[in-house]
Amino acid sequence: MWSLSTRLLAGCCLASLLVACTSGPGAPETGNYAADLTAFRTARDEQFRTEKDPIPANRKDTLLPLRYFPPDESYVVPAQLKLADADNRPRVTMPTSTGTQRRYQTVGVLEFTLQNQNMSLGAFVEDGQPIVDLFVPFVDTTSGAESYPAGRYLDLHPTGTGLYTIDFNKAYNPYCAYNDTYECPYPPPSNRLKVAIRAGEKKPGA
Repeated sequence: MWSLSTRLLAGCCLASLLVACTSGPGAPETGNYAADLTAFRTARDEQFRTEKDPIPANRKDTLLPLRYFPPDESYVVPAQLKLADADNRPRVTMPTSTGTQRRYQTVGVLEFTLQNQNMSLGAFVEDGQPIVDLFVPFVDTTSGAESYPAGRYLDLHPTGTGLYTIDFNKAYNPYCAYNDTYECPYPPPSNRLKVAIRAGEKKPGA
């Protein structure tokens, strides 16, 4: 849910309780944001249609193409990562879709401004794993109505500056949204936004 690879969970969920997944192919860059995002989404649909996972064969015609909010560059915002003490990172336990608990370390807190409000989201890595990507799960006020009830995920590549760009248009559903054999962590209370993020992937189709 949350290429299909083991990216910290960063994006993601665990297939068969073990295999992590990510958001798929990288987006091409042509200088036209909407066109690039559309190409990224088209490539993801094609990946999901041709590969065995995460969408089961008997659900591909129902769930594909995936449903998205329209591209909106106002949901692309700069952020600064306030790093936690590397020797004493706070541990967070996240419940999952299978009823188990998963342990994460808080790498830091992303601070940003959206809709004229100061906001923050925790960035995590699975406990005991190297920092390959930052896993940023979140819930917002669209969750359950317009977007997936259990929240959505973002993956961010670490930078050396602590400066990031959060693109909510790249927010994607955990893979348990399509296939209940995946184990997907639920966002912690610190990552519950009290605004509507009408960007990124919508709730799956019927």
